[in-house]
Amino acid sequence: MRHPPSMNIFILNTGRCGSSTFIKACGHIKNYSCAHESRATLAGKQRLAYPAQHIEADNRLSWFLGRLDQQYADNALYIHLSRNKQQTIESFSKRADYGIMQAYKEGILLGGESNQSNVQIAEDYIDTVESNIKFFLKDKKNKMNFSLDNAKYDFEVFWKFISAEGDFQAALSEWEINYNAS
Repeated sequence: MRHPPSMNIFILNTGRCGSSTFIKACGHIKNYSCAHESRATLAGKQRLAYPAQHIEADNRLSWFLGRLDQQYADNALYIHLSRNKQQTIESFSKRADYGIMQAYKEGILLGGESNQSNVQIAEDYIDTVESNIKFFLKDKKNKMNFSLDNAKYDFEVFWKFISAEGDFQAALSEWEINYNAS
């Protein structure tokens, strides 16, 4: 992993895995801006027009990986944020009728099959997004795996790698708060 001079950082994830907390923790970094789903409603060139030295977490980026590669390639750091798969499935299955789960079932699976449970659809969504992210990252030089189960340790590695400046202890304490819980 090398450190590009003016680096954008993208937190690639399925959702329901700590991305809100990640950005809350990054809010204590002074030499980067950060946001959660800040350009999610935009289309065209504006969708991926992030400012330099910016950290963005948005699970919808998994549907823009080709465009993300065209625009940033290896001139960004990509964090693959993940959580225990079963816990993620359970969280998403509680949100089956709105958000990304509704969009996945209705838009991608064309309504699905009548015998498919919310758990099955959530697992299919997670498997799809995880494989998209892994495929995208296979040839990237600047990448890091980040597990919610090891968040405090992984965040310290992340902090040091990006040469973050700010209140590290305050950032670390954010991982003790459960943001955006189902």
